[in-house]
Order: sequence, then structure tokens, then C-alpha cells
Amino acid sequence: MTTESRSRRRMTGRERREQLITISRALFAEKGFDGTSIEEIAATAQVSKPVVYEHFGGKEGVYAVVVDREMQKLLGMITAALAASHSLIKLERAALALLQYIEESSEGFRILVRDSHAASGTGTFASLISEIASQVEDVLADEFKGRGYDPKLAPMYAQMLVGMVALTGQWWLDVRRPGREEVAAHLVNLAWNGLTGLNPMPQITATSKGLELAPVPALTRPTEKELKEAQKARARELKEAEKARERELKERERLLRDAEKAKEREDKLRQREARLAERAAKLEQE
Repeated sequence: MTTESRSRRRMTGRERREQLITISRALFAEKGFDGTSIEEIAATAQVSKPVVYEHFGGKEGVYAVVVDREMQKLLGMITAALAASHSLIKLERAALALLQYIEESSEGFRILVRDSHAASGTGTFASLISEIASQVEDVLADEFKGRGYDPKLAPMYAQMLVGMVALTGQWWLDVRRPGREEVAAHLVNLAWNGLTGLNPMPQITATSKGLELAPVPALTRPTEKELKEAQKARARELKEAEKARERELKERERLLRDAEKAKEREDKLRQREARLAERAAKLEQE
């Protein structure tokens, strides 16, 4: 008997279960539910298929456990973030919590957003988003009341807000640029400044009322050459967009420096005026 075999025999049932969950998590993240087989899970763990069936009853069982763990982990982080006192801080920390989860648990997030398989029961990404949105409802309802808006609209706005953050997270999962805090800052900038300028009675423009779009005819399948050209064009667009963003950041930094200098000059001027006023008061007393 080899050392490796003895090591496998010494593994307890709980350790074996955790090993199978870890292996399955990686495979589901890479290949999805349908692309992963019990044979592959067993082979990677160097056990027989009956061992997997014994612990989970099948692929559906281990998948459900993996999804449930990831959902609970993400939901726990979001719930903790929403415990902050101020609404703005809640929004910032919730966005940071999602991005931190994506950064630290990329495989788990890929599983949540990739599959909506029946094996996961209610554990789909859509149901997770709805659960998070239900918590955000309370935050928005309080904010709406304070601003004189109808709090009954909070559930709808919660879905919009959480959906925006979730889709941004899906995009950031692959690009990872800019950094986590910068992405969160821009998310909050759009959401919070949009909320502070919210129109309590929004309406679409008259030109859009009653508009019904005709179905778009099916497009012909592009050739391989056209796809390559489109990819090159997209790469150029992304490069130009990155340069534009860098220019914008530099301009913003310059404006901030100018604003700080202007504030310093203003503070010095105020201090000088205060000293002159103090001297004038002393002269009057004399």
C-alpha cells in the first residue's frame, strides 16, 4: 500500500465531504453544471463514483451544497455592510462587499452568475439578488420618507439599484480594472447622486409615450473575417476608452489641485481679513 493510499484511507468522512465540495466548486466554476460529471469529480478526488453518491446522492446534491454556501457567504457580507448607520455608508459598504466577494471568491461568483439550474432549487443568482434587494428596500424606504417620496416605490428602486451593482460586478469579474474601491466609488457616485436629485413624479417624454418598436429582422451570421475585424475594432475602442479615462482622471486631479489651492488662498485671505478686523477693533478701543 502506497503512502498516498494510506493518506486517503485516513481521511475522515467530514474531510472527504469538504474535499469533494472544494473540487466540485472549482469544476462547476470552470465548466458549469452541465459540463461537469460525477466521473470527473470522482477522478479529481481520486475516489470512486459511489463515494460521491454516498455523500451527496449525485451531482445535483453537491451542486446544491456549493451554491448554498456561496449564496450564504455573499448574503452574509452584504447584510453586514447594511448594518452601517448612514444610508450613503450602507451603499458604499454594500458595493465594496460585493466586489470583495468577487475578488476573494471568483469561482463562487462564476457559479452563481453562470448557472440557473433546477438542481440549485431557489438558489439562483436572481433569487439572491431579490433577497439582497428586499434588505435594501428598508434603506430606500427610510430615505424616501425623509425626502418626501412615496416609500411604496422602494421595492422597485431596490431592484434597480441592486441589479445595477450586480451587473457591474459581473463585468468587473473579468476586467478587474479599475480597483475595487474605485469601482465602488463610481457605483455610489451614480446611485447616490442620482437618488439625491430624484424626481418624485418622473414621466417619460411626450415623444416616447405610446411608442412600439417593430421587430428587428434576424441578422445573418457574420463570417470569421468579420468577427476578427469586429474584435480588432472593439480592442481599439477599449484602448481609446482607456486613454480617455486616463486623461479624464488626470484632468480631475488637476481640478482638485486647483480647487485645493483656491481654498488655501481663500483661507489665507479670510485669516488676513480677520487679523485686520482685530487690529481695527483694538484701534477703536484706544
